[in-house]
Amino acid sequence: MADPQTDPPAMPQPPGGEAPSAAGVDLVAELAAALARADDFYDQFVRARADIENIRRRAQDDIAKAHKFAVEGFAESLLPVRDSLEMALAVNAPTLDSLREGVTATLRQLATAFERNRIVELNPVGERFDPNRHQAISTVPAAGTQPPVAPNHVVSVLQKGYLISDRVLRPALVVVAQG
Repeated sequence: MADPQTDPPAMPQPPGGEAPSAAGVDLVAELAAALARADDFYDQFVRARADIENIRRRAQDDIAKAHKFAVEGFAESLLPVRDSLEMALAVNAPTLDSLREGVTATLRQLATAFERNRIVELNPVGERFDPNRHQAISTVPAAGTQPPVAPNHVVSVLQKGYLISDRVLRPALVVVAQG
């Protein structure tokens, strides 16, 4: 049995055993050319699908690696902070001044690590209360605040908040002036 997908069509035989006409030969040649083009397009389609699948698989691998190693840069910037804290604990007889100096230097290292990794401190004293960035712990009458603070503005900060790339990492815990 002939396969119409791979075998060229048989030459049509006119009734009476006559030779095929020129129009019949042209149609057969056109059909053969069309089938060859269709096979070529099918091959291109299969290759394109394989390429797309490979690209998708590579993209998934890249995403998995990005998730796995995303914290690597931040961890590297925190290593000097840990080293400083360990050195502080290794000192046998620290003085109050040396401890203060060491803690100040370690805090500077931590601030540098935060800055390098785009972690920004939220200390919103005097700013308008923003529920997206602040968490109100309590309120106080606006008239009794020193210095005077407008209603719905932050009077004091109980705990600083932090942003990472304009996204709230931790909201600031604040006291807000009532209206």
